[in-house]
Amino acid sequence: MVNVPEVKLGIVAVSRDCFPVELSERRRRAVVQACSQKSIDIFEAKTTVENEKDVLKALDELKQANVNALVIYLGNFGPEGPETMLAQRFDGPAMYVAAAEESENNLIDGRGDAYCGMLNASYNLGLRKLNPYIPEYPVGTADEIADMISDFRDIARVIIGLSKLKIITFGPRPQDFLACNAPIKPLYDLGIEIMENSELDLFEAFNKHENDKRIPEVVEDMEKELGEGNNYPGILPKLAQYELTLKDWMEHNLGASEYAVFANKCWPAFQTQFGFVPCYVNSRFAARGIPIACETDIYGALSEYIITCATGMPATLLDINNTVPKDMYEKNREKFKGYALSDLFMGFHCGNTPVCHMKYAAMKYQLIMHRLLEPDKEPDITRGTLEGAIRPGDITLFRLQSTADCVLMSYVAEGEVIDVDPASFGGIGVFAVNQMARFYRHVLIAKRYPHHAGVAFKHAGKVLFAAMKMLGVEDVSFNQPETMLYKGENPFK
Repeated sequence: MVNVPEVKLGIVAVSRDCFPVELSERRRRAVVQACSQKSIDIFEAKTTVENEKDVLKALDELKQANVNALVIYLGNFGPEGPETMLAQRFDGPAMYVAAAEESENNLIDGRGDAYCGMLNASYNLGLRKLNPYIPEYPVGTADEIADMISDFRDIARVIIGLSKLKIITFGPRPQDFLACNAPIKPLYDLGIEIMENSELDLFEAFNKHENDKRIPEVVEDMEKELGEGNNYPGILPKLAQYELTLKDWMEHNLGASEYAVFANKCWPAFQTQFGFVPCYVNSRFAARGIPIACETDIYGALSEYIITCATGMPATLLDINNTVPKDMYEKNREKFKGYALSDLFMGFHCGNTPVCHMKYAAMKYQLIMHRLLEPDKEPDITRGTLEGAIRPGDITLFRLQSTADCVLMSYVAEGEVIDVDPASFGGIGVFAVNQMARFYRHVLIAKRYPHHAGVAFKHAGKVLFAAMKMLGVEDVSFNQPETMLYKGENPFK
């Protein structure tokens, strides 16, 4: 993964001056040791913050150690002013956690009252208009705190990545895909840069790479990746030329940003002018941590990137596409055990999912475009998809989206891909999400979400939900159990 930030964790203990500073320091050392045992690399600042001057000393320590994600640890009650000033002046995401008491045999000189101190800290964070990460239950033993820090590392990667991200686009959204066209003002509010270009810019850059000396090397790499699935070797030089075009564009246009993703128009004029389908190249970029969303879906590319940062794994973007036929459900009842037919759907796209997430994959042509652009002919300009069944296993559906009036909203839903042959074309899989029918109606439809969903190939709901809250997204939906009615859901069933 070449396009995600490296998180450098640091921990600073705080101590209220009427409590023993040694208590907070001893507990801090225990947390660092627990992190080490869980292979969590964390810098231990030696300055314990009791006052504002300590804040400056601690910040200097953190800067010297290149820390970009800070754990503020209440080893005892903590000084509410300095401990929140520390987060305010730190240049990066911060987390607040507090120490649990260790033993009934040490509740006089060894009682820290951090449980109480966290309440005062939260009030002062509000006064400073800060929004740090606070776990669902932020008080724990050293071992429990280490687990919370592990979650924070993934959350911090999202926050840092977005703060240094540029989204590069080519072409307007195609007609009849207005659902992918959302206002970009909220992206600037998040600190994300946008670089919008025309298809002519891309076409010109592509043509300039026609005789690029690197093309044979890229073709060779594609051949190795495709193996026996290399059904159309003749198209690989053009795909390699396109891959190098995007690679160079990103390198030459990062500017003040450190990371980039793409949202590119990919049909129908793309095929007639470029002479291929770009899906396979999109899959290869996603595998490196550089998502390329099709249909100029800016928020789709952003959602894929957030997933990539949160999981450390490549993501994909799929249509929430079609229902599972009843006969397929009946034939595979044992595999669908625990799921109703309405919990199932097929996730599909032309061929942009990385090979690493495919059960089997091969280079093919885009059937729908073939019908439109070159019917009754051997596939030519519609070649370039990576097709096959998506690998079974845990997944999380996720999307961050702007409403028409520039308000960010999001959804997170965990589920799985079932090991059932989809019996169809494209990069496709049979997905199962508990209570999907209600989620589909009262989140996806009711809140006007587009058809594209970002897909994480693990259960990542906890991290994604927390990251959205840190970004200030108030509306984060999920697939609610049957006992929880959605707003507006009809209770008379």
